[in-house]
Amino acid sequence: MTRDRGGGGLDFADWYCGAYPTVCRALRLAAGDAGLGEEVAAEAFARALVDWRKVSRLASPAGWVYGVGLNELRHTRRRLVLEQRHLARQRAESTDPPSAPDDQLWRAVARLAPRARTAVALRYVADLPEAEIAEIMGVARGTVAATLSSARKQLALQLAPVPERTDR
Repeated sequence: MTRDRGGGGLDFADWYCGAYPTVCRALRLAAGDAGLGEEVAAEAFARALVDWRKVSRLASPAGWVYGVGLNELRHTRRRLVLEQRHLARQRAESTDPPSAPDDQLWRAVARLAPRARTAVALRYVADLPEAEIAEIMGVARGTVAATLSSARKQLALQLAPVPERTDR
């Protein structure tokens, strides 16, 4: 990444092009709704641009953006609780057959509780270590580990093959 001559930090445009795809994917998954995830990612990057002199000097500018995005997500959820419940019911009642095996996985992830979904997104999409996830989510590292462990167990139960019945 290139350096900005004026502020001494990373060049925002170069950094943005590299960071946006992963951050956006993780926030879409954490939100459980692609549109909402993209919206909070855009807001987080806009705030990063406004405070770029400060953000560019952080050890993890992407971590800062994840944190801002997750805060925006929580704020938006408070305003849209009824809409979110309606969307969750629609997803749960969806009868469309999956077009690929991964679709079943992401549908199962979307049914997780928001904290678990967020932890899964940051760990397995953004590929962040547990310590950084804990910092971004504002929880202890042990909470992240326990949340991920619980999420994996829930996903294993949801995705386990149903044994065929034999009545003989």
